Amino acid sequence: MHVDPIAQTPAILVSPRPAPQQAPQEARSAARLLSTPLLFALVLAVLLSACGASASPPFFGSSRHDVTLQGYRFTVLLKDTHAEVIRLGYLSRAERKAVPPLMIAAAEQASGCKVIGPATGIYRSPSLPGDTGEARFDLRCG
Repeated sequence: MHVDPIAQTPAILVSPRPAPQQAPQEARSAARLLSTPLLFALVLAVLLSACGASASPPFFGSSRHDVTLQGYRFTVLLKDTHAEVIRLGYLSRAERKAVPPLMIAAAEQASGCKVIGPATGIYRSPSLPGDTGEARFDLRCG
């Protein structure tokens, strides 16, 4: 123990704390590489959880019908004389060939109406022709 001559009080001398050791460059690089895939997976999971078979703005307030045809799952959203069909699940390129006619069949099965063509006006699909993930149709009922 040391006595401070000015204050005449005992003082405890504390040795300075040793500086933390720097991690080797390889360890820092490995940690950075490990965190990148984990961060990517987390962001992807959050984005995919936001996705789903939800109505596009013109179909807000529509009725939802889940249809399975030949093992393919679809969500059909019906509003007035219009249908939006959303294919659920992943398909390889080869598996997508059968989907367009099944989307028409799903819309007809869910609505009880006849598909008369692609949707027009505000219900027109923003997707490219041949998209097997989403399609919109005009219906003739009665």
